[in-house]
Amino acid sequence: MNQKLFSKDFTLVVIGQIISLFGNATVRFALPLYLLNLTGSSALYGTVMACAFIPSILLSPVGGIIADRVNKRNVMVILDFFTAAVILLFSLLMQGVNLVVLLTATLMILYGIAGAYQPSVQASIPALVNAEYIMEANSVVNTISSFAGLMGPVLGGILYSAYGLAPVLWVCMGCFVFSAVMEIFIHIPYQKPDSAGNIWQIVRRDFAESFRFICKDNPVIGKAVLAACGINLFLTSMITVALPYLVTEVIDLETARANRLYGFAQGILAAGGLAGGICAGIFAKKLSIQKSGRLIVMSAVCLLPVGASLFLVKSGMINYVVLTIGCFTVMVCATVFNVQVLSFFQLLTPAHLIGKVMALIFTAAMCAQPFGNALYGVLFEICQGMEWVVVLFACVVSMLIAVGVWRIFEGVAEQNPER
Repeated sequence: MNQKLFSKDFTLVVIGQIISLFGNATVRFALPLYLLNLTGSSALYGTVMACAFIPSILLSPVGGIIADRVNKRNVMVILDFFTAAVILLFSLLMQGVNLVVLLTATLMILYGIAGAYQPSVQASIPALVNAEYIMEANSVVNTISSFAGLMGPVLGGILYSAYGLAPVLWVCMGCFVFSAVMEIFIHIPYQKPDSAGNIWQIVRRDFAESFRFICKDNPVIGKAVLAACGINLFLTSMITVALPYLVTEVIDLETARANRLYGFAQGILAAGGLAGGICAGIFAKKLSIQKSGRLIVMSAVCLLPVGASLFLVKSGMINYVVLTIGCFTVMVCATVFNVQVLSFFQLLTPAHLIGKVMALIFTAAMCAQPFGNALYGVLFEICQGMEWVVVLFACVVSMLIAVGVWRIFEGVAEQNPER
């Protein structure tokens, strides 16, 4: 086990993630934008994006099984090369077939690959980093993901608007090829597991073992996953829906200015995730899992000024500033919480289960957010003119979740096993 954070192998994983995630964020920004510009249909755009998200949810558990049964390096290399091949195939076919069908299929494949890819990355961290550096390592990976999510669309948008779609595709394809070549030189410890039975028996056995570990052997994980689902359902989803709706439809701002300010707000939200990842790394040694509920309390408290401002203040700009500062702070706290809890899960989970367990956790968390988005869409519709009620509802529920998180982790010992 390496006794420092940035060993050769972990450094290669980090560099590969920078290149791969940047390419992923850029192509997943450019392709839907190309469709929207070509058709002008927001309904079609929304439908295609909804379809694209499904494979990510379905393939994440499969990626977890693969991550525990195949050399994780090989999974990352093969999927990066495969992603480059998918982009190449799209660029060759885009002029000769139905674009909507082709683009929908391509996005579904890309999102599916991403869902299958990430469990291998998460499962490789405990294998490459000493236990005392787990939180710093997760902070680095989370920061990279947030930075790619922030800069990929920005640089992709500049390139797309200046030169069109084709150069964007070629740049992204080059990113995935370069990432795959670098990952060939990573060494991740691997022990071949038992493979008795056919593929369906293996899948069933692996899922059963993972569920048993989460729900029975370590019920703290199962309870924490439910809490994470609650946070996504009631807190993260509220921010996702409230930001565009309040800025463009509710706050008293001129339409063109509101659209521009919404773009800035999205950048501020991404910056919150980036800042949270950095903070988790800087303060890793001072963060205690027993006190992680405080971060959810802080997130909930940040919603109080937003609700109060919507109720008491008429100025559009004041409401906008309070809203963006509140959302930024929520993202910082939520990201630190995610990194902290993810690190705890990784340390608690045996090496032969970590891919599957991480994948099941991510899948559960991902499934909660679409329901939350729909919930807040309905609530804001019902409470037109009293949007502050919805914000305060999210605040109260988040406080209750924070109490639950506090009780879940109260008395839990810090995990520091030797791997």
